[in-house]
Amino acid sequence: MKILNPEQTRALDQYSIQNEPIPSIDLMERAAQSCIDWLLANIHQQSFYIFAGAGNNGGDGLAIARTLNHFPFHKKVFLVKTSNKLSKDTKKNLDRLQQTDASCLTIVEKMNDIDFNEIKKDAIIIDALFGSGLNRPLEGLYQEVVEEINKLSNKVISIDIPSGLFAEYDKNSNQSTSIIKAHTTLTFQMPKLSFFLPESSHYVGKWHVLNIGLSNKFTQEQPCQHHIVEKNEIKKMHKKRALHSHKGNYGHALLIAGSYGKMGAAIISSKACLRSGVGLLSTHVPHWGYNIIQTAVPEAMTSIDRSDMIFTEFPDLNGFNAIGIGPGLNKKKNSILAFENLLNSINSQALVIDADGLNILSENKHLLKKLPKNTILTPHPKEFERLAGSWKNDMQKLALLKEFSQQYEVTTVLKGAHTISCLADGTCYFNTTGNPGMATAGSGDALTGVILALLAQGYCCKDAAIFGVYVHGKAGDIALKKESAESLIASDIISCLGAAFKGLEVRG
Repeated sequence: MKILNPEQTRALDQYSIQNEPIPSIDLMERAAQSCIDWLLANIHQQSFYIFAGAGNNGGDGLAIARTLNHFPFHKKVFLVKTSNKLSKDTKKNLDRLQQTDASCLTIVEKMNDIDFNEIKKDAIIIDALFGSGLNRPLEGLYQEVVEEINKLSNKVISIDIPSGLFAEYDKNSNQSTSIIKAHTTLTFQMPKLSFFLPESSHYVGKWHVLNIGLSNKFTQEQPCQHHIVEKNEIKKMHKKRALHSHKGNYGHALLIAGSYGKMGAAIISSKACLRSGVGLLSTHVPHWGYNIIQTAVPEAMTSIDRSDMIFTEFPDLNGFNAIGIGPGLNKKKNSILAFENLLNSINSQALVIDADGLNILSENKHLLKKLPKNTILTPHPKEFERLAGSWKNDMQKLALLKEFSQQYEVTTVLKGAHTISCLADGTCYFNTTGNPGMATAGSGDALTGVILALLAQGYCCKDAAIFGVYVHGKAGDIALKKESAESLIASDIISCLGAAFKGLEVRG
């Protein structure tokens, strides 16, 4: 699914109005009805307090209020405005509400017009003050109303986007701080980019996409750098296994991992690789780790470094389809030299780099220019900061991610709640699986193993990154059903990879 910017979203509305065709007031009615349907299916409280603004988002709120007349709910509507100017459709919905139930309506032109003490603690507040077209911070009366709502303990449901939150904002500016803190956001047709950014998540709460029938044709034709990863797309990427096949059909991966005291990372990454379909895996470890890896992962072949404790060399690369390096490694001088030699020696093998492999790159920036095209890097935010520099807000971080990936022609998998796979052309894919329980030691090592296995099986760089992140997160979600967020460990993720892959199978 594409994430359109605010200008494209407005154009989508207009295109749908002109080409469905549907009058704009009826499209607003459709949006309001979709919200009502969701409320009836999911909310059991009997009391609603609706805050509407002067623009079209306020019109949605007024239409919702009028539609609630058909149900035995208590409701109160506050139309907040600082002038007499209302959008055309909002004015129509105001007239309709006044004709059907004028007693529920209060026109708010100053703070004293609202008695916040009258809002019952178990009531639902519906926020329809401002929509996704907002491009400047709230001020004056609107800012005061938002700040008072945020002081209440009531559940807040925002329509389309929490009021005050920008759908997108310039990388050189900052997000406003006067923003509704919603428990739930009901957004129309597609989520907004800001929903996926860490600094916005505590405003959005849990979001749900309501399809209001806007033009798919228009959306498909729009150029777009931001996409949401959905299960249907992942299913299309999934390579099915042929009946008459053998391990040689599914690639031979080389994993360079582990050092004294960090052999667990090599074990976790190796197990994840094997659980993700690789035909053959050779794990290269220091001499001291030989017994450990052979005992813990008997399915893996072992390549043994001449050094007892660190990585200093690698085997002949001929015969390997993909290489992964970094989990549990180190940054000793001899390891850096061996890492550079590896980059110089790679011919056609796909490459994924994680952990200390990334740290070596960040401390030896000249090596970035030696990365083979389409290398996959899997940093967490701090590792990415060391690689690419700091940022002052999440939009600047996103811009930096695109610039870095384009400059070095790599795919950068920036790990987080909505892990971003940024391709070498700057296109970003936001993941939708995973949970906070995966913020645990070894989770990233497991992801490296998953991606390595996919590369070895012939998945292209793009698909290996997007598919790998999705299935890794899905395994974490399945694991969370058995564990708590606190107790979940990397081994739980690996044990659920099979179920995650099985969920992608097409059943006939």
